[in-house]
Amino acid sequence: MHIGIDVGGTNTDAVLMDGTSVLATVKQSTTADVTGGIVAAIEVLRADRPFEGSEISAVMIGTTHFINALVQARGLAPTAALRLGLPATRALPPLIDWPAELRDAIRGRTYLAHGGYEFDGRPISPLDPEELVRHAADMAAHGIRSVAISSVFSPVNHDLEQQAADIVRRELGADVAISLSHEIGRIGLLERENATVINAALRELAVEIVDGLSAAVRAQGIAAPIFLSQNDGTLMDEDFVRRYPVATFASGPTNSMRGAAATSGLADCAVVDIGGTTADIGLLVNGFPRETSTEVEVAGIRTNFRMPDVLSIGIGGGSHVHEDTREVGPSSVGFRLTSEALVFGGSTLTATDIAVAAGRADIGDADRVGHIDKVFATAVIDRIAERVAEAVDRMRTSPDPIPVVVVGGGSILLPDELPIFGEVRRPENYSVANAIGASIAQVGGEIDKVVAVDPGRRDSILDDVKQQAVDKAIAAGASPRSVQIVDFDEVPLPYLPGNATRVRAKAVGDLDMSK
Repeated sequence: MHIGIDVGGTNTDAVLMDGTSVLATVKQSTTADVTGGIVAAIEVLRADRPFEGSEISAVMIGTTHFINALVQARGLAPTAALRLGLPATRALPPLIDWPAELRDAIRGRTYLAHGGYEFDGRPISPLDPEELVRHAADMAAHGIRSVAISSVFSPVNHDLEQQAADIVRRELGADVAISLSHEIGRIGLLERENATVINAALRELAVEIVDGLSAAVRAQGIAAPIFLSQNDGTLMDEDFVRRYPVATFASGPTNSMRGAAATSGLADCAVVDIGGTTADIGLLVNGFPRETSTEVEVAGIRTNFRMPDVLSIGIGGGSHVHEDTREVGPSSVGFRLTSEALVFGGSTLTATDIAVAAGRADIGDADRVGHIDKVFATAVIDRIAERVAEAVDRMRTSPDPIPVVVVGGGSILLPDELPIFGEVRRPENYSVANAIGASIAQVGGEIDKVVAVDPGRRDSILDDVKQQAVDKAIAAGASPRSVQIVDFDEVPLPYLPGNATRVRAKAVGDLDMSK
């Protein structure tokens, strides 16, 4: 058996699984410290379907710990951003587009050094070790404990980043946390650099949180390995999370979409995940979320690491309902739903109250919303359906019909049919699809780089990139026999010499439980 847990802004959902069979489910309110809600969810699972700790083979968790820390600017380590690119890139130094609050929170120091490559691997300038030693001395003088190193076109050739890391580690000591941009972001210097700095700032917190989660699970008598879900719908082990906490940022919507695929049996569809605060809309392609092809803004910072292409709108079970306009959200009572909604004895009119008044849900005390006019309640439900349909229509890329699967506890807000799309599909256990998605997640690896495709060697060059993705998935914990390429893009870059081509390969495999 294994346990899947997904932490949302309002609820913490958990499932006990035996293979692909759901044995028990639970939906608990998320606690302020997050970890407490996870512990409570495991305890309720055990009460509902007793099990011994030795019977659990793995615990998979999707958590909001890290994105919350960044948004709230708390628990961030003093961080330096070291860029290799001089004499180029001087006009736009690192952290140039960061909000002042976050830059102050990480006590950000920025450094420019010689190095970097052109797109085709030609060096911009040689690395200057003495220059890096001087920068490292300044970092030490300012109490820097985490360093983000980025080099121009490091996805093409990353050897200078690794050489710089060796020098910085030698000068600052083995305890310094170093994040390298070629391991985190994609082509695009500023966005990749930003993602690397965010990762570096979260490294210390990652150790603390992973240790806390591990201790909480171990306290339940469960000795099984713990995995956290990442942005692309795959898993990473504890050591990987300690190095790359930034990879967890979009695990919530991703888990829901993977869970929707598993529970509905559909590999290609639109998924609407309605929680307590927002409705997240995305598309499943071959069973995995479609990834965004543009930069992603996180806490006001532009990044370009792997993220699902998700459109979020402010509609959820805890959303405020405006009686004069019949609009819902974007403000929400969040995890205070069970104390502030009318049906729970509170004084705030929420979308959940409307669902109960319209006869779509049996939650709390229905008598407390008996005064709400049925015509008004129906009009609000229709308006929610209209806005969700508009969002799904914006996400699809062709006019062809597409099935719509609705999951999440807030899906009671939608009628049985959506404008434009017709019937809404609600799979079994739809309210905890996110936890199911976490529990069934696989392990993946991705390579995104620019290569020069020589005439006559195209197949061997592309096969080499695919093999790198497979090797990366195996290194992340995938069973070698199960790994396969699930996504591959090849985009020629015009106006550049040498048949320059951007190649992206993604490999996915089942978790290797023999390790």
